[in-house]
Amino acid sequence: MKKTLKALLLASTIIAAPATVMAGEIAVIVKTTNSNFWQNVNKGASAAIAGQSEHTMTFNGPAAESAIADELSMVENAINRGVIGIVLAPSDPDALAPAVKKANEAGIPVAIIDSALSDASKGTFQTFLSTDNCAAGKLAATMMIDKVGKEGKVAVMSYVAGVGSEVGRVGCFVEYLKANSKLEIVGPYYSQSQMATALNQTTDVLAANPDLKGIFGANEPTAVGMGRAIVQAGKVGEVVAIGFDGNEDLQAFVKDGTLVATMVQGSYQMGELGVKAILDIVGGKKAEPKIDTGVVAVTKDNIAAPEAKNVLY
Repeated sequence: MKKTLKALLLASTIIAAPATVMAGEIAVIVKTTNSNFWQNVNKGASAAIAGQSEHTMTFNGPAAESAIADELSMVENAINRGVIGIVLAPSDPDALAPAVKKANEAGIPVAIIDSALSDASKGTFQTFLSTDNCAAGKLAATMMIDKVGKEGKVAVMSYVAGVGSEVGRVGCFVEYLKANSKLEIVGPYYSQSQMATALNQTTDVLAANPDLKGIFGANEPTAVGMGRAIVQAGKVGEVVAIGFDGNEDLQAFVKDGTLVATMVQGSYQMGELGVKAILDIVGGKKAEPKIDTGVVAVTKDNIAAPEAKNVLY
């Protein structure tokens, strides 16, 4: 009798669960909310959820990209409160993997955006939306060689070592330079995605390497700090600087010549298409396993063109 009652209760729980789950919330969790890049993701996610009343969307993230434990807690909290789906930009490819696995086991679809999880996580999420970071790194490297030539020093100002986007973006930038030139790599230096840290690191690099020909800032806060250091050191036009991402500071640096270019991802598209993918999955459709959200090399020549305006923020 006890076994029968237990079975009935379990069955009623399983039957009732979908009705509860389908009523609810898509949790968008990013690496940090303290960045225009991630706020642009929020805009895209908000646009995707608008126009329908069945589901809601929440947007959250830690105070800094290095606060990996905080992001992990946010994912676990979302699972515990029974969200219908998660859009996640993982700050660490390994640390977030168990939480994504837990979501999968709970029947919660997950769309990973921006940075990949570790290979061991394959099959625990439904779709991955990102810039092809390796292609973006190679594009920046190609432009660097075109501007500085094949000999001399190029510094690399990176952000958080080991993050999926960093591995592709910075790794492929460095590999391309090594394979196609005799340029000496200075760095990489890791700012932990802190603008002030990047500013100080770049100031030191410029002082220690007066013969530096080029410098690459690999994400938004790093590139902003790099640009400010170049301005403060009076090196505008003397060092070929290429940034990454497209906030107002970086746009201004492109316009005034501090940066020859900035590589801009489709951050809005990550949020919009990520939420749409979850809505599709919840609605019984399949999402594409991989969605390329693109990158545009924004220069002074094309900054006013539609291709740049569509990705700048």
